[in-house]
Amino acid sequence: MTTTPIPPAESFPVPRPDEVHLWVVEPEAVTEPRLLAAYLALLGTDERERHQRFRFEKHRHQFLVSHALVRVTLSRYAPVPAQDWRFSTNAYGRPEVLAREGLPPLRFNLSHTDGMAVCAVALGVDVGADVEHAGRPGQTVELAESFFAPPEVRALRALPAERQRERFFDYWTLKESYIKARGAGLSLPLDQFAFHLEPGRSPSISFDPRMEDSPEAWQFVQVRLGAEHPAAVAVRRTRGLALTVRCQRTVPLGDDGPAWFVRAG
Repeated sequence: MTTTPIPPAESFPVPRPDEVHLWVVEPEAVTEPRLLAAYLALLGTDERERHQRFRFEKHRHQFLVSHALVRVTLSRYAPVPAQDWRFSTNAYGRPEVLAREGLPPLRFNLSHTDGMAVCAVALGVDVGADVEHAGRPGQTVELAESFFAPPEVRALRALPAERQRERFFDYWTLKESYIKARGAGLSLPLDQFAFHLEPGRSPSISFDPRMEDSPEAWQFVQVRLGAEHPAAVAVRRTRGLALTVRCQRTVPLGDDGPAWFVRAG
């Protein structure tokens, strides 16, 4: 059997306490056979089995590129070969890096959709990320009425029809980023917390009395990755510092594109 050499990832400083790094790749743009073979060699046994279970090649490709993104990205911050990372999952399926002596306490969260994948990395704090394809067909306001909190539904209904779809995905990505940062998945009722969006200000959150959490414990940043790809990052607040998200386009084991910064206002 021929093995594909796997080059080391370029090293990168770990995120500061007030910082999240968001690594961004467009899976459909990664087609070079050499890279795809290297990605497959990175996957663990469980990942390979999951990769093969996808019925459609499109979904296998998204899985392969996005999971390579996680492994290659983590290896930028620690002297661990990308294929050697090991993960555990909590009761709700959120993956975490298995702690190893001498390594920084990296936390990460992966999200992918048609046309885009992101991996958020933070140091020692809960982090969640979500990206969505806003161009996909389907209902928006009607779905919000079934699942969102009443203040969000009222805010959606108050908007002109042509703005409702964009705002729906603003709410959706923020809500997903929060429940992913909490690591509890859809066990958290989506209608028991609400986001509040005002021009020029960072998103804020409020909670139904039934949900035990504090708005002051969280920070959120929205990121536009393209005309049809809104994203959001949630991080548990540390020491009152304002959050900065460093966004970096990349191709795992390939070239890095431009970076830009989005700051909580």
